[in-house]
Amino acid sequence: MSTDKLDSLLSRPERAGIYHMPYVADLALEEAAESLDYPMHRINLSKVTDKDGFLDAIGKALAFPDWYGHNWDALADCLTDLSWMAADGYVIVLDHADAFARANPTDFATALSIFQDAADTWREDGIPFWALIGTATDGIAWLRELE
Repeated sequence: MSTDKLDSLLSRPERAGIYHMPYVADLALEEAAESLDYPMHRINLSKVTDKDGFLDAIGKALAFPDWYGHNWDALADCLTDLSWMAADGYVIVLDHADAFARANPTDFATALSIFQDAADTWREDGIPFWALIGTATDGIAWLRELE
């Protein structure tokens, strides 16, 4: 996928949500996010296998405020606020999510549901919020492909 095509896609809040990370478009994705002035955060989950590790990794990578409670509700609150890094759109890449998905599929599904809810909330304000899930395998068949 080209930078121009991604540029056009990323700017559309009605299309934003959670998708498989298109590895073939990695550089183009960074360029598109930069051209739109969207912060792009890559979170390496390769060593994350549980809820606590996930919540910690997300909180650190996105510089969540001190009031972040390291639980699902606090994650949802932070993802739908982001006032400490206000922008016209957001791109979050959850790299190497396989270990967490395999070790704790229920918690992984809960996490992705919270990211989807955040995307839906931001969409109401016309702000694109993208969560791209990077996996080495195609083990998360229900995730949509970024097209």
